[in-house]
Amino acid sequence: MSSTMEKFIVRSNNATWIPLQESGVDTTGMFVKALKRDEAGRPESFLIKFEPGASYPYHNHPAGEELLVLEGSVQINGALLNAGDYLYTPPGAKHGVSSEQGCVIFFIVPEEVEIIK
Repeated sequence: MSSTMEKFIVRSNNATWIPLQESGVDTTGMFVKALKRDEAGRPESFLIKFEPGASYPYHNHPAGEELLVLEGSVQINGALLNAGDYLYTPPGAKHGVSSEQGCVIFFIVPEEVEIIK
């Protein structure tokens, strides 16, 4: 029997990791699985996998972000977060992200980030 909830379920364990691609940004070693998209099709909640040594450049969060480290560890502006750690980034906050060991992170990002060059 199928419930009405079935159409809202994402079976992330069955989804394929897709290389993260952003125009003008080096995303080498980063992979994504979209979970929920906004009306325009942009992922609002997603999983990102960082391979060891991968990093994401310094950027601004106009609408903030939430993240939960699921596996491994990640550094965000010098703070080390390990599996189970949660971070709320308030609107307008800026940071870079890197992972020496690799990690998997669940993100909620309500608005596109702005890369700061």
